This record gives sequence, C-alpha cells and structure tokens, in this order.
Amino acid sequence: MVTRRQSSEPARATFRRALFVCGLLLLTLAVVFIVASVVGSQRLPLANSLCALTGRSSCGLTLEQEAILFDVRLPRILLAGAVGMCLAAAGAGYQALLRNPLAEPYLLGVSNGAAVGTMIALVFFGVHEWSRPVFAFAGALAATFVVYRLARGRAGATPERLILAGVIVTTFLSSAIVFITTLMDATRIRSFTFWLLGDLSGTSTNLLLVAFVSAGIGVACLALNARSLNLMMLGERDAFDLGVEVKQVRVTVFLAASLLVGASVASSGSVGYVGLVVPHLVRLSFGSDNRIVIIASALAGAAFVIFADTVARTIIAPRELPVGAITALVGAPLFIYLLKRR
Repeated sequence: MVTRRQSSEPARATFRRALFVCGLLLLTLAVVFIVASVVGSQRLPLANSLCALTGRSSCGLTLEQEAILFDVRLPRILLAGAVGMCLAAAGAGYQALLRNPLAEPYLLGVSNGAAVGTMIALVFFGVHEWSRPVFAFAGALAATFVVYRLARGRAGATPERLILAGVIVTTFLSSAIVFITTLMDATRIRSFTFWLLGDLSGTSTNLLLVAFVSAGIGVACLALNARSLNLMMLGERDAFDLGVEVKQVRVTVFLAASLLVGASVASSGSVGYVGLVVPHLVRLSFGSDNRIVIIASALAGAAFVIFADTVARTIIAPRELPVGAITALVGAPLFIYLLKRR
C-alpha cells in the first residue's frame, strides 16, 4: 500500500526541481537583460546603467545616455522578452499536444497566418491600433485549424503530414502577404518587408502591454494543462482512458498558442524558429515533463530573443539586422539536425 507521504515525494521532488530550473533561468535572463541594456552602437557604463535601472537619481548618465537606456533600449528589451516568452511557450505547447518535436508556429504556418491578419488590419484598419492583435489572433487561430485538419488522417496527425500541411499553408499565406503588399504605397513596402522578418524597434506602449498580458495568460493556460499534456504525449486514446478531456485540452492549447503567436506577430512581426529551438533545448537540458518545460521554455525564450536582438542591432552597428535573421541562423541547423534524427 502506498502511503500519502510516499505519493507526495515525487510531487515535492518535481516542485524543487522546477524551482531550481526557474531560478537558474531567471538568473540567466537577468544577466542577458543587463548585457543588452549596456551593449549597442553606443555602449553605456555598466555601473551607472545598473544604478539608473534601480530607479535612483544622479547615477552619472548624461541626458543622451538616459534617453538611449529608457526610451530606446529598455522598451525594446522588454518587447523582445515578451515575444520570446510567447513563441517559446507556444512551441512547447504545440510539440506536446501534437507529439512532434518539429512543431512550432513558424514551420506550421501559424506565424504567417498571424502576419496576414496583422497586415489586413494595418491596410484596412490602420487608424485602430487594437485591430492588429485582434486580427493577428484570428489569423493564427485560422491557420492552426487549417493545418491540423489537413494533417489529420486515419492514423492521426503524423509528423510528416503536419510538416507538409505547414508548408502548404505557409506557401499559400506567403502569396497572400505578397498580394496585400501590392496594396501598399512604395514608401511602406520596405518597412513592412523588414517587419515581416522580425522588427522590435517600432512597437508602441499599448502593443507592448498587449504582448505582456497575452504572454501571461497564454503561458498560464498552457501550464495549467501541463499534466494533461504529459499524458497526451502517450497518445490521445491512452490519455482519454486515463481521464483526460482530450478535446477540451486540445481546444485550450490551440487557443492559448494562437493568442501567444498573435500577440507576438502583431507587435514584432514574424520571428522564426524560437518555438523550435528553445523547447527542444529545454527538453534536452531538463527532461520532458511539461510542468517544467512550459515555464522553462517561456523564460529561456525571453533570454534567447533578447540575446538575438542584441546581436542583430550590434553586429553591423549603426545599422541593424532583423532579429528573425539571427534566430534563423540558429534554428535552421537545428531543424536539419532534428530531421536527420527521425
């Protein structure tokens, strides 16, 4: 007979492990945040910048340096963190639900769906800023539904069918993006092309707030369903036999992931491979328990995108690269590696 004390020991061990993992990733995130704050085309003094970030006055920064730190870099770093949390958590949710390590928003066409929704909002409802996250969420949700329905056969949604369906939907949505771009004037096409590759420089306070709120809601929804996702990784039939409401969990994960992707794309454009790279590295480092993976992926994703954006804006300073170009340099080789392992 298993006593209550014996049955609670694994839960306590998991809780302690989760605290350790989250503490380690929070420390990493703090270090990356500080480095990103002082590194750029104009370097800021470390001690003075740390003093200013704590809210103290008379920290020795000039007015120009304070403007760079608080008006330019800090909002961008915060947005990069929110985008990383959204995309990495969404990727972890898709991979657990679909039992496919290759599933992630960019490869499944979900990011392109959100991009199409955002571009429709910008072209036809540009004066209403609220329309961007709303249409992005709708586009991400529609793309998710179409890909899942195309990939689902008699044997379920196999990894090969999912990737093929994602390629088909991505190709179609790319054509839609080109068509919508032709409706814009020539002066806006260049900025929209840069935005599509991931641009963290042009967001507003409202969109930054939307990204953070969406990240909190989406990650919380996925984390609350982590135990069910652990069982669903065994197979939907086995999970149903063990008492999991499979349809409810599937709908919840799709809605939460679409919210995360929509908020990310609406505020920063399409940043690829974050949802592939980060959850996979988290699983390699800390195991496959989604009670740890989802939260850890969100924290690691924030650190990863902040780091990638720091590289993007400093490697050819004073010019800058789209952050999506840096994440693709890391994600594409890993994608090839995963394909070779299968």
